[in-house]
Amino acid sequence: MEKRETFSSRLGFLLISAGCAIGLGNVWRFPYITGQYGGGAFVLIYLLFLVILGLPVMVMELAVGRGSQRSIARSFHVLEPQGTKWHWYSWFGIAGNYLLMMFYTVIAGWLLLYCLKTARGDFVGLDADGVAGQFGQLMGEPGIMTLFMALVVLIGMGVCLQGLQNGVERITKVMMICLLVIMAVLAVRSLTLEGGAEGLKFYLQPNFKNLMYDAEGKWRLGESIFAAMGQAFFTLSLGIGAIAVFGSYIGRQYALAGEALRIGILDTFVAFVAGLIIFPACSAFGVAPNQGASLIFITLPNIFNEMPLGQLWGALFFVFLSFAALSTVIAVFENIISFAMDMWGWSRKKAVAVNLVAIFLLSMPCVLGFNLWSAFQPMGPGSNISDLEDFIISNNLLPLGSLVYLLFCVSSKGWGWKNFLSEANTGSGLKFPNGVRLYVSYILPLIVLFIFVMGYWNKFVG
Repeated sequence: MEKRETFSSRLGFLLISAGCAIGLGNVWRFPYITGQYGGGAFVLIYLLFLVILGLPVMVMELAVGRGSQRSIARSFHVLEPQGTKWHWYSWFGIAGNYLLMMFYTVIAGWLLLYCLKTARGDFVGLDADGVAGQFGQLMGEPGIMTLFMALVVLIGMGVCLQGLQNGVERITKVMMICLLVIMAVLAVRSLTLEGGAEGLKFYLQPNFKNLMYDAEGKWRLGESIFAAMGQAFFTLSLGIGAIAVFGSYIGRQYALAGEALRIGILDTFVAFVAGLIIFPACSAFGVAPNQGASLIFITLPNIFNEMPLGQLWGALFFVFLSFAALSTVIAVFENIISFAMDMWGWSRKKAVAVNLVAIFLLSMPCVLGFNLWSAFQPMGPGSNISDLEDFIISNNLLPLGSLVYLLFCVSSKGWGWKNFLSEANTGSGLKFPNGVRLYVSYILPLIVLFIFVMGYWNKFVG
């Protein structure tokens, strides 16, 4: 087995770990779900749940990684009491990484294509139906979708091939800094649009009536709270070892609660600024920001069409989205490669070569599900293969995986509370409080189970 690498700097660890969490959930799902559930009041509820749900699980996942100095392949083996079977979860966890990449690489490929299409003016002069037609046409072209999905896989694996410091850390640091700069430029542009003030007011000024009632006056407070809970929980990519692997690459100079808080702040900052970009722009041009997939690929190109220098702003926007998606792709690829290196002692070169082919082949069902295999609708009429893949990971592996990490860290039959707390609080900085033991041992697992059950309820009953 190759000698385990470490990060060259604390900044590298923070940016890469945040890059794993930062993705389309921040820059796409967060704005439209905020628009759907009342704006500023929803943001406050979301931030509350981020602190009480997401951050404790992140500290636990980082602690398991750092305490074992292994990826999810061997972390439970190293830390579990003799004779227990916690390590069985490693196979489910790594399956979650593959499932995520099976559709995420395809969407990231769309974003790269839209960078090109926007920059060369493909949307200039088109009305709303024309822009929608462009996206519909793409869904019917498996060749183009495969080409750009393959490009994403090649970029991600090419970065990982260079190693942790020379590839993953070096490239992700540059990409994340560029992402933040582009976001700032786009936010300033959006905030200066005529007519954007109403969107900004909706986003920043809490209105709890909007949170409690929908546009038709129907009571929905419980639905709004669950949506905030789910977004806070899933935004950090917890439960599949994608964060734990970066814990395994860091030293013990800093306590993990502070590191998790910094990652959470950066992740939330990106989501918040994405709202500053999208809400004023939607308000300025009279469109709703709660339109799901069409928001990025249909609605926003229409907005950029109407802006002065819209071709430039549109291209920058899709570059920003591409960087957000690629940061997640590279981070998850690193976890997949580390799994192979830890589990079977493969060299990095062999792990990259095998997984490059594997992820390309595994992503093809998602590509074909939009066209040649569109008759297969596994989640009901109108669904496709990517919906099934997303459901398996988002509604199953992420919450149940997080529950495994939780129970492993608090149970005497797992790693145990004392061992977890000792690892989490080693180093300088913010400590994980011993006083929350009752909460994380009994209440938080019930909340995670509630999220899991409600996911099924909303999907199949509600």
